[in-house]
Amino acid sequence: MSSVAIGQPLPPLTAESTHGPFDSSALSGQAFVLYFYPKDNTPGCTTESQDFRDLHEQFLASGCKVFGISRDSLKSHENFTAKQSLPFALISDPDEALCALFGVMQLKNMYGKQVRGIERSTFLFDAQGILTQEWRKVRVPEHASEVLQAVRQLAA
Repeated sequence: MSSVAIGQPLPPLTAESTHGPFDSSALSGQAFVLYFYPKDNTPGCTTESQDFRDLHEQFLASGCKVFGISRDSLKSHENFTAKQSLPFALISDPDEALCALFGVMQLKNMYGKQVRGIERSTFLFDAQGILTQEWRKVRVPEHASEVLQAVRQLAA
């Protein structure tokens, strides 16, 4: 499977999520955000998810759905969703198929050791399923607000 690039449509995808099976074809006619994060219940990922949670109604009002994706199990996602009161679906990608499609798996330095993990990244798709914008090497502060601004510009 080749990777997704700006200006290209999202290929048909299915995966397990906290809201039941995720099927990208069901998103036809609606803008959506896919944000990839390293791990449930870690400080940066918790803050990022809370930021998207706190702006969720504004995303919906702008005609955009939000989905979080990590390699965590569905059980881990369900616990994280309950603990953080997340109103949007978290997609489980344990086999890294979605991570590979978006090219988010990277070697990172953690405590002086090289580890392979998800590079925090966000992707915005328009109502036709075309990738219009991407953010890589995301820094959490103000990121969800920046994505919301891009969604509003897309809707304008």
